[in-house]
Amino acid sequence: MRTIQTLLILAILSGSIVYAQEHPPARVAVSKIIFETVAQNRSFIGTLYYDRISHVSSEVSGLVTKSPVRAGDRIQKGTPLIYLDIEILEKEILIHKNQIEQAELHINHSKKNYQRMDTLYKKGGIREKDYDDAKFIYEEALLKKLSAKTTLEKLLIQKRKSVINAPFDGIILEKNVDSGDWVTQGKPLISIGSINDLFIKVPVAETLLNFISIGQRVPVTIHAYNKEIVGTINNLSPIADEKTKNVFLKIRIPMLTKVAQNMSATVFIPTGNGQRIAMIPRDALIKFQGKDFVYTIKEEKAVMMPVNIVTYLGDRIGADNEHFTEGMPIVIDGNERLRQGQSVIRVGED
Repeated sequence: MRTIQTLLILAILSGSIVYAQEHPPARVAVSKIIFETVAQNRSFIGTLYYDRISHVSSEVSGLVTKSPVRAGDRIQKGTPLIYLDIEILEKEILIHKNQIEQAELHINHSKKNYQRMDTLYKKGGIREKDYDDAKFIYEEALLKKLSAKTTLEKLLIQKRKSVINAPFDGIILEKNVDSGDWVTQGKPLISIGSINDLFIKVPVAETLLNFISIGQRVPVTIHAYNKEIVGTINNLSPIADEKTKNVFLKIRIPMLTKVAQNMSATVFIPTGNGQRIAMIPRDALIKFQGKDFVYTIKEEKAVMMPVNIVTYLGDRIGADNEHFTEGMPIVIDGNERLRQGQSVIRVGED
């Protein structure tokens, strides 16, 4: 069936031979077909998402004085996200610092008095009650200082936590707070997605797991920018879809600029065992009537040949057409304006 289709296409193209012969030779660059043993793959639509998301909240209550970040901002670990008002807190810190100084004065005074009483008591010059009272006052002064110091440490921790920082490098996904808002402990304020944990979730049939391995690199196309990158199969969801029995693969991809959660992408997943096929640079592909073709060169003339793509590997595709042979020249530059049967001049070879 494929041979018949090929003949029909070539018959249609033959009408352009006369046109091509009337044009001067085209200058083209060529490459050569090589054969490799690779697995066939098929395209699957997936969804981008951040595998690690932090819903940042406050450990203390307070009034927001400033929040310098916005949804979509890319931030680094430790970047201040929210500042809470600390005016009253600063006064309380000052009060407790003064209390510690007062406690130190009281300690110095009561210590001297206690030491005098201790000397007199040992000589029998005072009553035991007077000695006990002096000791109690001294020890009480020590405890007051310790209490004031503990409270001061608590207030300093509260002050430090009044600036809420980013827990890791990420993207601000959602922001639910701004200047003038009152925040309470535990309330989610800002959501951050880790830029080091960007994934694509792809549903595939459970039967394909036989051809998939963790760590396998797969071609990915981001639809929004028509950008081609390489992803890595990181893991799979432990729960298959109850109705379809599809399993969700987790494909890790590098961080991209202008990327949004739930954007779409195409991932090329292996669907069979390895087979020996022709590997062709994508630059050689041209479209004609919705089908893929390449130009080869025979007797220094352009010959259009159909391509049946069975796998995608980065900047190359794999084809299983029988007419491709090892080392066959194919045009990779200058093919856009070529016509069937047009004379060519080779100006470069990859």
